[in-house]
Amino acid sequence: MRTISVLGATGSIGASTLDLIRRAPQDWRVVALTANGNAADLARLAREFGAEIAVVADEASLPALREALAGTGIAAAGGAAALVEAAARGADVTVAAIVGCAGLAPVMAAIECGKTVALANKEALVSAGDVMMQAVERHGATLLPVDSEHNAIFQCLQGNDLADVRWITLTASGGPFRDWSLEQLHAATPAQAIKHPNWDMGAKISVDSATMFNKGLELIEAWHLFPVGLERLRIIVHPQSVIHSMVEYRDGSTLAQLGPSDMRVPIASTLAWPARMDTPCAPLDLAAIGELTFRAPDEVRFPATRLARQAAEAGGAAPAVLNAANEVAVAAFLAGQIGFTKIPVVVERMLELLALPAPLTLDAVIAADTQARVRARELLETL
Repeated sequence: MRTISVLGATGSIGASTLDLIRRAPQDWRVVALTANGNAADLARLAREFGAEIAVVADEASLPALREALAGTGIAAAGGAAALVEAAARGADVTVAAIVGCAGLAPVMAAIECGKTVALANKEALVSAGDVMMQAVERHGATLLPVDSEHNAIFQCLQGNDLADVRWITLTASGGPFRDWSLEQLHAATPAQAIKHPNWDMGAKISVDSATMFNKGLELIEAWHLFPVGLERLRIIVHPQSVIHSMVEYRDGSTLAQLGPSDMRVPIASTLAWPARMDTPCAPLDLAAIGELTFRAPDEVRFPATRLARQAAEAGGAAPAVLNAANEVAVAAFLAGQIGFTKIPVVVERMLELLALPAPLTLDAVIAADTQARVRARELLETL
């Protein structure tokens, strides 16, 4: 039996993780579960899985959490410091699925325990990639990618040498607007943007998929996770989302990882690594799928991948600025303050306006993120 903590237990990744644990209770003991502010669901899960501690990031939700857990013996805590303390409990596996920069400090705390971190927090590597990867090496932690694309690459690299890699190809569904014209994109609504054709995801990541910023962020993540050089990372649009990514080697062999559009597959890969485990996912039926198609990304209609590559090439705090500006712009779009095609405009202008030095510590990363968000909100007022 191994111990596990799930940071972001009430989100989609957390729910999928706990579904797998629920199916193999003999293999796991739950240490910590955390959520942003959903005290009722968090308490229910903590009771079901017998967690040692449940933590809400929003301290205003702590009284409700304490009341819901009264008499259970499960500790309840709230606030940013409590999240870090939960992550630092040193579970054998910590699933890091807190959305946004709120997840940075807990991810670092888990890494510093020197155990296994199953990473689903994009900001950890996009905004703080150098800092995080140095910490992984320093503390001897094992970092396993949960994102379906990076998990696919990780699987395709097993037993091979990075020096033999010719290309790493991230696949992209293209999102709900992949066939839309620029004129149609100008009029796209939040309700349309969050209807992903293949995946069931939260609103923010669904919009990122629609703009292709999700793939741009993943490009930066892959750059840190698989250091083959930015020039050997590429993106291809694959509408069926069956091939999750590919690795081509210098002998001409290309290895691809295929699977259903179900996050329980990559999550299971990280939970069982280096072994395998059962999942309830339906087997892949290629005959029923019929065909797999591919196309080059269109960086005129979807400039996000170009901007992400530009930020990675610029270095310094540019990736953190890109991530922060995108989050602010997406929130403004979902609130009806700006149009869909203004999202990359905000990001590009912020990359032009804000040149910050490379952050050497987590505090410096958070400071750069904060400054970029303030400036991005100021920029929104001029659009």
